Amino acid sequence: MIVGVLTLDLFFPYARSLKDKRRILHGFKDRARRHNVALAEIDFQDLWQRSRLGIVTLNSQAAVVEEVLGRVLADAANLEETDVAGHEIRYV
Repeated sequence: MIVGVLTLDLFFPYARSLKDKRRILHGFKDRARRHNVALAEIDFQDLWQRSRLGIVTLNSQAAVVEEVLGRVLADAANLEETDVAGHEIRYV
């Protein structure tokens, strides 16, 4: 079994409040869950222009795990109201 962990740092340049940030995150989380992943905001919960997400998936084949995390990363990069400030992918 291969477990893939994607740590994603997001920047919200147009957010003016925590409500703005959470609205954007809620939509992204809904789209990401279509890829059969689990995710949670793991840092910067009280900052309105920053977020760190932990995204996890698992499969018996490493190629499938890599593909799923790649699609989630591509979805994050395509968000209009968000910039991907950094990411890290680890496999266990």
